[in-house]
Amino acid sequence: MAFQLPFSFGSGSAAKPLDSRARQSKMMDYDKPLVWVVLLLMLLGMVMVYSASISLSDARKFAAYTNNYFVVRQALFIGVSIVVGALVFRIPVATWQKMAPWLFIGTLVLLVMVLIPGLGVSVNGGRRWLNLPGLRPQPSELMKVVMVLYAADYTVRKQEYMHKLTKGFMPMALAVSFVGLLLLMEPDLGAFGVIVCIAMGILFLGGVNAIWFGGIGAMLTAIFVTIIALSKFRRERFFAYLDPWQEDNALNKAYQLTHSLIAFGRGELFGVGLGGSVEKLHYLPEAHTDFLLAVIGEELGLVGVLIVIGMFYWIIKRAFDIGRQAIAIDQTFAGLTAKGIAIWIGVQTFINMGVNLGLLPTKGLTLPLMSYGGTGVLINCIGLAILLRIDYENRILMRGGRL
Repeated sequence: MAFQLPFSFGSGSAAKPLDSRARQSKMMDYDKPLVWVVLLLMLLGMVMVYSASISLSDARKFAAYTNNYFVVRQALFIGVSIVVGALVFRIPVATWQKMAPWLFIGTLVLLVMVLIPGLGVSVNGGRRWLNLPGLRPQPSELMKVVMVLYAADYTVRKQEYMHKLTKGFMPMALAVSFVGLLLLMEPDLGAFGVIVCIAMGILFLGGVNAIWFGGIGAMLTAIFVTIIALSKFRRERFFAYLDPWQEDNALNKAYQLTHSLIAFGRGELFGVGLGGSVEKLHYLPEAHTDFLLAVIGEELGLVGVLIVIGMFYWIIKRAFDIGRQAIAIDQTFAGLTAKGIAIWIGVQTFINMGVNLGLLPTKGLTLPLMSYGGTGVLINCIGLAILLRIDYENRILMRGGRL
């Protein structure tokens, strides 16, 4: 019969009786509020994807699809992503650190495969997906979480060289430049921008020389400006963003932006009601993906948008807090990874919301956890599962346990 000893054994000390009234630690094994916020965002996203896509089958492009096609697939994506996230949560952070360089190389190979005719799938002028049986994964999404891991591991390995240009900063800059070259060949300037922000953010947090960081930042800004200036399509889109209501712009390059702004204007404070959006009725292209926030603004109003922003703020702030805790207990890789995940989610969310609200030029980036798409939701869940694992290991170490 099982029983409990009425005393505990201490290292190098006599046995002491246990006080049954002694207070037990109230620290949970994992961050339940963070899990609930993530689940609520995904479920709200699924509802809004259904609302935004229910009328798409009326269009010739989607005539073969049923009204429920996108929401059923989104529900399947979320279910698979939760299962994969649960499996990823079981992998120790130290294992991720060991695998980081190999994951980076493997993802580079996938980015090259996208550019090979027959392997890569071209949609709306962009070749960003792999043509696999039953799947169309997007390697640029995978590179976001892989870049977080690789940059964190690189910063830890090269910590003593972070103030040296040739041994510290340049190798990472060359790696990011190669990734950027592959992404620009797809082309996917939005993903490149997010990945650059991730790498630069982690290097900055890791202690890179401030002068070089500022210089490289200025150089990257010049590169992005040059890319826009040399691309007629991007140049026209940028000037249309500056004056979206000009007639030619409103009917062409700023068409999505103007209808997004109309959607927010119709929503006012409390929205027109769930399912009541007019803009989703073939006026606003990509309403269920890149412009999902506009549908939220129209149907749920300013209140709904602020709730979504508040939940994303919670996730980002919590990720930075977890990273700070990890670094405080000498888990530098884990801490930088957690902060890198915060930068990734924060930057992509800011860009998507900025585009929807007309604060930034139109760019094809989805809203994390919410927009329609299997690869995006899956990679977001993998990143957040790693974040939860870091928090879990932090709690073990703070209790005095061992990993």
